[in-house]
Amino acid sequence: MTVSDAHKLKELEAENLRLKKIVAEQVLAIEGLKEIATKKW
Repeated sequence: MTVSDAHKLKELEAENLRLKKIVAEQVLAIEGLKEIATKKW
């Protein structure tokens, strides 16, 4: 693995982490909306 490959891998891992956080936030938002829609609050 070259230095360039390692740098690209690190960038992709950072992007992957950022996207996973976005997905987690969206899942929480959807669950909250489901709670409101079913009036379980």
